[in-house]
Amino acid sequence: MSEGEKLAVIRTGGKQYLIKEGSVIRVEKLDAQEGTQVTFGEVLLVSNGEGDMKVGMPMVANASVLASVKGQGRAKKVTVMKFKPKVRYKKKQGHRQFYTQVKIEKIMETSPVPGRPLDARRFATPPS
Repeated sequence: MSEGEKLAVIRTGGKQYLIKEGSVIRVEKLDAQEGTQVTFGEVLLVSNGEGDMKVGMPMVANASVLASVKGQGRAKKVTVMKFKPKVRYKKKQGHRQFYTQVKIEKIMETSPVPGRPLDARRFATPPS
């Protein structure tokens, strides 16, 4: 990491990704065509590269990440073997996971369209 690089941690598809502007990552399959832009609203952490960092509880308010879809694909095959000794049972199965390749265009700490605001009910005191 060099000085002045914007970083963020986003959550999509049940996984968390540490990203920076210009990086290309593979995420779980998204319903988006190649060449379109997608916005990730679940931003957990944002850093502007000068030591200033915003950590969400659980999300950073009004932060979002803009990315463009570079392509869709399938990962390498994973082989699953089931075997039980002494009973002549074995089963071989393969699986290829779908993915979407995206390029991170811009990390916005305050988005023009309000993203997912911090849920005040989660931190409010329960009614008596």
